[in-house]
Amino acid sequence: MRLGVFGGTFDPVHYAHLLLAEQCREQCRLDRVIFVPSAVPPHKLGQALTPGPVRVEMLRLAIAGHEQFAVSTLEVERGGVNYTVDTLRCLRENEPEAEFFFLLGADMLHDLPNWRQVERVCELATIVAVRRAGCPEPDFACLAKLVSQDRIEHFRRHQVEMPAMGLSGTEIRRRVREGLSIRYMTPRGVEKYIETHGLYRSDAVKH
Repeated sequence: MRLGVFGGTFDPVHYAHLLLAEQCREQCRLDRVIFVPSAVPPHKLGQALTPGPVRVEMLRLAIAGHEQFAVSTLEVERGGVNYTVDTLRCLRENEPEAEFFFLLGADMLHDLPNWRQVERVCELATIVAVRRAGCPEPDFACLAKLVSQDRIEHFRRHQVEMPAMGLSGTEIRRRVREGLSIRYMTPRGVEKYIETHGLYRSDAVKH
């Protein structure tokens, strides 16, 4: 079983997230991609986030009908700051026979050496760096002092290219706040959920 792990705030999930997951599933021949919404990301301490259960529900709406996509509530249920190394350990305990692939944007690769126990992260999962079409190949040299050259070559063989999509949760939240349309930026079910629950509006009630 080849399992992709895709972490993030997903606040809200949008089509660029889904396309990244699908491109990784296809190009890396993954049996399943697991979306792992974070409770409090280490790099976003102090930033206001939509409550975890709400982001989980939007993710479930977004992936409904895709049998190879799943949502893990591991980090949301654990609460507080979660680190990738701990999440991967838990997932490996639940699926000891599976091979794990950790999906991340190529622009985040340079920051990977600063992550907690990154050497262990690189042992627990294959790092899949995803770059936008037309962008240069990511520089894996930042990992040279942390993992073997063979492991780096393994990561390089699993990099993924996806079409460029100028979407972000920040932009979607801004548009909602300003009363603008988010149609075709996120699945219709997520769009209607945001509208029904009054999310991201300047007068929104905190859930």
